[in-house]
Amino acid sequence: MPEQATHPWTPTAPAGDFAHGAPAARLLLPAGDLDNPEYYQLWTETRRGGIGGSDVAALLGLDKYRGPRHVFEVKHGRPVPTGAVLSEYAEVGQEIEDFIAYMFTKRSGIPAVPTPGTLANVDRPWMRCNVDRYALDPVTGAVIAPVELKNRSEYQLDDWTDGVPDGPALQVHWNIAVGGWSYGWAVALVGGNKLRFHRIERDEELIETLIDVCGRWFQRHVIEGFAPPADGLDATKELLGRLWEVNPKEVVEVPLSKAKKLRKRRKSLIEQIEELDQQRTLVENEMRLISETSEVAKCGKSTAWSWKQNGNFAAKRFKDENPELAAEYATTVPALDVERLKADHPKTYEKYRARVLRVPAKEL
Repeated sequence: MPEQATHPWTPTAPAGDFAHGAPAARLLLPAGDLDNPEYYQLWTETRRGGIGGSDVAALLGLDKYRGPRHVFEVKHGRPVPTGAVLSEYAEVGQEIEDFIAYMFTKRSGIPAVPTPGTLANVDRPWMRCNVDRYALDPVTGAVIAPVELKNRSEYQLDDWTDGVPDGPALQVHWNIAVGGWSYGWAVALVGGNKLRFHRIERDEELIETLIDVCGRWFQRHVIEGFAPPADGLDATKELLGRLWEVNPKEVVEVPLSKAKKLRKRRKSLIEQIEELDQQRTLVENEMRLISETSEVAKCGKSTAWSWKQNGNFAAKRFKDENPELAAEYATTVPALDVERLKADHPKTYEKYRARVLRVPAKEL
């Protein structure tokens, strides 16, 4: 592979003291102020020159918000649109990292301190990582493992109770691979008030697989510059819908054989989906017939399924059947006048319209 170029609760220590805390890595870029435009640009360029821990899950299709195409665009210096909710969530996560590290130290007794900056593997410089914290030996003060910190919603509590979700687990393994450690920590603050942390042991077979897969991807799509093929991720679908500025007058010529192949495959998949949906509904209706008036179906002490009246409120049916009561509880909600926006600012309106893929029913 070619080589490429505070809060009161925060444990602090000079970054230089831990510059050699990674047995198999060197310090590529010292930590700095990401709010400083010059340093942020340097930090971004450094990340572009290799594969980092946050890229691994995306390359393997295990990141809900990013896929291989996201990584490809970023590595080539092109801006990638991100959702406001995701950006805000990530921002909050960064702001409370110190607190999560403090809680980890308080619960585990293991000091977790800031790291010196971006690391690059000595033998494979394209392997890079920005470890959130270093875990120290409580007695000697030596760096013993990387610590990955996550801020997660209450909905992910079950995922963190008995283990670590695939994405964060892969990130910890990548940190271990880059730095040469024998284990690492994955720590999550779930729902804002529940701390979960797990020790992850080094898995040589998994690490070899990650190095092989990510190395081949880096060579092909970053060094050689070939765009990755299409994938089935919703994150990629969202990205492709916002990646280019549409030219309404432009037409792309597609080979007839290619167009027929894609349309035939799409039609076949739609038919399979419809058939599977009907089969699933049949099974679920059988469960409903068994339940009748009961909310819960059990096998001894275990719950087989539930059919509770806790779904979406049928607002239209309620208004049709209870017009007077509906009028009593009706409120006026501010709404965006899209039609007026379209008339007054047509270019802006077009910018925020979703791209819809439609395939004619008529055969080619």
